[in-house]
Amino acid sequence: MLILAIESSCDDTAAAVLEPENRVRSSVVSSQNEIHARFGGIVPELASRRHIEMIRPVVDEALAQAGVGLDDIDLIAATRGPGLVGSLLVGFTFAKALALVRGLPCVGVDHMAGHLLSCLLENPQPAFPYTALIVSGGNTSLFAVDDPLTFTRLGRTRDDAAGEAFDKVAKLLGLGYPGGPAISHLAADGDPAAIAFPRARLGEDSLDFSFSGLKTSVAAHVDGQRRSGAPLAVADICASFQEAVVDVLADKTLAAAERTGHRRVVLGGGVAANPRLRAVLAERCAARGFKLFLPAPALCTDNAAMIGLAGYYRFLAGQLAAADTDAYSRSPLN
Repeated sequence: MLILAIESSCDDTAAAVLEPENRVRSSVVSSQNEIHARFGGIVPELASRRHIEMIRPVVDEALAQAGVGLDDIDLIAATRGPGLVGSLLVGFTFAKALALVRGLPCVGVDHMAGHLLSCLLENPQPAFPYTALIVSGGNTSLFAVDDPLTFTRLGRTRDDAAGEAFDKVAKLLGLGYPGGPAISHLAADGDPAAIAFPRARLGEDSLDFSFSGLKTSVAAHVDGQRRSGAPLAVADICASFQEAVVDVLADKTLAAAERTGHRRVVLGGGVAANPRLRAVLAERCAARGFKLFLPAPALCTDNAAMIGLAGYYRFLAGQLAAADTDAYSRSPLN
């Protein structure tokens, strides 16, 4: 079986072709960073228009790279939500229309489910069950994953997602968009202990996250430095901010794994590509006897390969999309 997968939940237009055995034949992503960078963040209307322009070329390129045509495809999977509704409708409607014309089954996939299962596209693969941290620009959540279709939320952010906090701090420092890579790059030359930014624990037993206070603390520090006329130690600010985020993410993930009793921990989402987060989580998991599974950075950011894999399991369960199945902005998983 060959699966054509489409992802358009935010600002990346992506398509992939893969086999059920988790072999990715092709994965193509068209980024919109150059469009949104001048605004310091994603403009939904511009994102939707760009998806309309790119959806067909990206799908054609994925098929070409896989060396197959539409006649070879057996299943179409597309992101149904969550995300920007305008963006989602472009990819999901395209997928449903293509499936209808070609007489193929179609499944709508939750974007979060794709991130939760993306580690299965790598070798070695984690066995079920496992505890997963999904951390991105729009989501920061912990899940217990019992099987490819059963996810139980353990904790989530109460305000800003971690990736959103990275972008806002980067904008504050004039580092451009997207902010995560810029902060990570500068943090490598900074002192993570230079500034004692706060860690929001939210109570001894809480597995929820909060990053709005940290963001406010960074803003207050920067404002104070500018008022005093002192030069900004940008690398130290980036390193200290990043360390505060990573510290909380790692601590809560290990606490969640202890609570579930799972010995396997999975990381996913765009911020999962952050080198410091990967290193700290690996170190702390090893110290506690947990086995950590890290997708390659290309599988952490938005991609269609993970959507195709999640869609395959929905297909096996008979969870097909009808022509009138709608997209949704908020995930039922969250």
